[in-house]
Amino acid sequence: VWFRRCTHYLFIVVVAVNSTLLTINAGDYIFYTDWAWTSFVVFSISQTLMLVVGATYYLTFTGVPGTATYYALIMTVYTWIAKGAWFALGYPYDFIVTPVWLPSAMLLDLAYWATKKNKHSLILFGGVLCGMSLPLFNMVNLITVADPLETAFKYPRPTLPPYMTPIEPQVGKFYNSPVALGAGAGAALACTFAALGCKLNTWTYRWMA
Repeated sequence: VWFRRCTHYLFIVVVAVNSTLLTINAGDYIFYTDWAWTSFVVFSISQTLMLVVGATYYLTFTGVPGTATYYALIMTVYTWIAKGAWFALGYPYDFIVTPVWLPSAMLLDLAYWATKKNKHSLILFGGVLCGMSLPLFNMVNLITVADPLETAFKYPRPTLPPYMTPIEPQVGKFYNSPVALGAGAGAALACTFAALGCKLNTWTYRWMA
């Protein structure tokens, strides 16, 4: 029993750390002003999926509503620590991400609690709610940081990777509604990743059996 529990906790730490590493650059689009909205959509979706898979795994492992929010808190603290180190290296302080994951994780907990711990409802309702809400909260994150142009000139990047090099100033194709696009794609994909989070529990138990 204790070996199984320790294995679960190890998995949780690994997933949380990797989720944080994959989302830690989520505010980086403020430096790429020509690609800002395009990057915003991509980063919003990546954040949604990383949050959903880890939070769902943790939530279904404990079976206690509230642990998804706790998982999001872990991600937030990890990110603050890492970006605090970035601040020490010269990044602007307001570049540190705001806790955008917490409200979306709360919706996962709410879906799980309101449906009396029904996993299928968690996957469907929780996934949709989380996927639709995070781009909205991420836009709040974007609004709270410094002006992108001012920041870009104050903290210039020496080079851009080839895939991020602007072709022309109007290259962004998602200018109309990046939040809606991110929410639509996130809602569809988050259900799949919520199911994956649930399945990770099953695989872990079978591996430990």
